[in-house]
Amino acid sequence: MVRGLFAAGLSVGWGMFILQAVNVTAQEQTIEWSEQEKPIVVGLQGLRGLPDDVRAATTKDLALKIQKLPVVPNKLLLANGLANLSTEGDFGQDTLQQVTTTLAKAVQEQPVPAAKNGDPAEPYVELAELARYEHMQTAPLSAADTPQLAVALAKLEAVDQQRQRADFTLTDLQGKSWAFKDLRGKVVLVNFWATWCPPCRKEMPDLDTLYMRFKDQGLVILAISDEDAGKVTPFIAERKISYPILLDPGHEVNALFAVRGIPKSFVYDRDGKLVAQSIDMRTQKQFLEMLEQAGLK
Repeated sequence: MVRGLFAAGLSVGWGMFILQAVNVTAQEQTIEWSEQEKPIVVGLQGLRGLPDDVRAATTKDLALKIQKLPVVPNKLLLANGLANLSTEGDFGQDTLQQVTTTLAKAVQEQPVPAAKNGDPAEPYVELAELARYEHMQTAPLSAADTPQLAVALAKLEAVDQQRQRADFTLTDLQGKSWAFKDLRGKVVLVNFWATWCPPCRKEMPDLDTLYMRFKDQGLVILAISDEDAGKVTPFIAERKISYPILLDPGHEVNALFAVRGIPKSFVYDRDGKLVAQSIDMRTQKQFLEMLEQAGLK
């Protein structure tokens, strides 16, 4: 997942620092990686360049290596960094569970204090998302005995209620206005993305294939970017994307949906009910599973 603005009152600073720590050379210079940690950092940096089957095996191997690290701050940084990268597609439930367990154990070993305003720290938010949206087990932690995890889960529940009530009107690249409330009777997939986001770019061809397949059955895809038209228009033209691209330059709809990382997708059925959502990039198979929950097959 590529982090963006995190609305809904949960802290984003920690998560952004983690991704910078494992992906940005300048940031690495401020952290002293041990000899045991350096190969893991290199492995995290290279994950997005691997074929999916190799990436799955490598991800699981990195999770096990992180578990074996001594209990030091870098261990939690690496565990959360791996979790951020491990939802970018479908690498198997076993792999994702291993990643989740690695993060949960790291948090148990080295708890992170909540923000001054009481918001849960980033690792607890990450675990809550993995539990709620990816159906992962967070053992050895549980909401019953981990207050920050309980708060994070409660905030996600509130955010989902907000998304269910969401209504907005935006304009696409051709100047057409789209009012979300006018789309009842359609299956609507709302996708948040940006030109600079590698996972966003990776899932776009699959979204376009599904749009062409299901648009005559009532599928509408509204892909929302908070960038300006001058940047988005040539990007879309080059890739020949067919589905509507909407602009949210004021970031208002991103905030309405409490988008803290992209890509992120939400599927509403013909009655306007939110029936499925993604924590991150999805494969065509995963998108199909989401659409099936809205009655498209």
